[in-house]
Amino acid sequence: MRLLRSPSRIPRELVSVLATTAIVFVARSSFADHYRVPSGSMEPTVHPGDRIVVSKLAYGLRVPLTHVQMITFHAPARGDVVVLESPESGIVLLKRVVAVGGDRVGVHEGLLTINGVVQPTTVGDGGQIAESLDGRVHALGSLGGTELPETEVPAGQLLVMGDNRGDSHDGRDFGFVARDMVLGRAMAVFSRKGALGWNPL
Repeated sequence: MRLLRSPSRIPRELVSVLATTAIVFVARSSFADHYRVPSGSMEPTVHPGDRIVVSKLAYGLRVPLTHVQMITFHAPARGDVVVLESPESGIVLLKRVVAVGGDRVGVHEGLLTINGVVQPTTVGDGGQIAESLDGRVHALGSLGGTELPETEVPAGQLLVMGDNRGDSHDGRDFGFVARDMVLGRAMAVFSRKGALGWNPL
């Protein structure tokens, strides 16, 4: 016997599907999302092909598909790894915040100077370079890249750079970025070469 679906159920099922889709869309736009990293500009912290989880609520709650903040929690801090829209192309980038509004910042041979102080770096036994930003240590893939004469970061703006400084197109090239261009904070790498894990950023 062939069962016929009641016509009255079709609209209800369609509404259910649409409602579920809307909930997922709002959640990914406003709460959390994941991204696949396409380039090596953040090596060795993040590798090409890595999948990262991003908190869209880290800095506030925004209206989906806009830059309008409904609630602001706090601003990105030095050392945070963030996803943001490129001021050049609008594509989503993964970079590290290295200076915030009011900082005087310069970059020479890949080394950061903030408010007149060269940020501490160490070199490990294997030649690995590590930098400390406000006491938060992260590895650098390389030094070099575009030079930045000392300048003051305007209020409400950020300087973002890749950890692979010698091979990163970043704020040294496209300038400071507005705080509201930041889409969220990258919290961890959850997949690398197909292996699941949780490597905090």
